[in-house]
Amino acid sequence: MPELLKYISVFVISMFKFVAGPVAGVAAGVPAGLTWGLTVAGMMTTVLLISGVGKAWALHLRRKREEKGKPLFSRRSRRIVGIYRRFGMVGIAFLTPILFSPIGGTVIATQLHVPRWRILVHMLWSAALWGGAITLLAVRFSHLPIFQH
Repeated sequence: MPELLKYISVFVISMFKFVAGPVAGVAAGVPAGLTWGLTVAGMMTTVLLISGVGKAWALHLRRKREEKGKPLFSRRSRRIVGIYRRFGMVGIAFLTPILFSPIGGTVIATQLHVPRWRILVHMLWSAALWGGAITLLAVRFSHLPIFQH
């Protein structure tokens, strides 16, 4: 696989499924540091795009929910609000890469009316932390069959 295609793959995968980015990077033979950087860049690209249209997106989702006659809060949304009340944006950012996905975490933050700059700052440290940890784990276990070409 051409080198540039490997790099683009890690970046694009990380935009949607954060945990898969480091795994794909290590499996493709991309150096660990570059895998980490591409993973963080992929997530932050999504966060930047989604948070840019966040208010309009949140309003659209709320209207759609009301049109269907669904309650404003579901069991899942109550759990998320509970996390936000207890841990704030730090909690949402911390869980985004491993639980919510870059898109989901950013949508949650915008629906909770977190200012865009706070979303970006907290998602950046979270992406850097989790990107490094998952990349190191992927490198450590790269001898397993899942990582073999």
